[in-house]
Amino acid sequence: MANRFFDTSAFAKHYRNERGTAKVDALLDEPGSHNFISNLGIIELHSILARLTRSGEITAGDFHLVRGKFLADIASGLWKVIPVTTAHFYHAQQLLVRRGLSHGLRTLDAIQLAVALVNDVLPIDAFVSADSNLCSVAAVERLTVINPEMASHG
Repeated sequence: MANRFFDTSAFAKHYRNERGTAKVDALLDEPGSHNFISNLGIIELHSILARLTRSGEITAGDFHLVRGKFLADIASGLWKVIPVTTAHFYHAQQLLVRRGLSHGLRTLDAIQLAVALVNDVLPIDAFVSADSNLCSVAAVERLTVINPEMASHG
């Protein structure tokens, strides 16, 4: 049984066929796994879908279909949502102090990482992200990292 935290760059792949989608889907299909996202990720996915619609990569109808599937997946328990708290903002600030200069950690990535590191659920067994920079910071913070765009993980 694995507890995995997915940042938006990873879990969005479940809703769009692209590099890394097969790996994300395989992780989600593993029996007994628990898949966590932050409520920030919900907003970020909506932003991604809106950008794809504006650019013409998906239609407005696709936007609503994917959004509906995503919300249904939350309701069904595929995704367990961890709310961002004041403690996460504080921890994100500390991550930026420690890693922002050396690793180029960005604001929203720091918040996502803080949620994975400081939460009220069981310890996170793996941090899943398709952002190589964020994966690097997560590894320095001693999380096991899975990048679905890479051939293997570790």
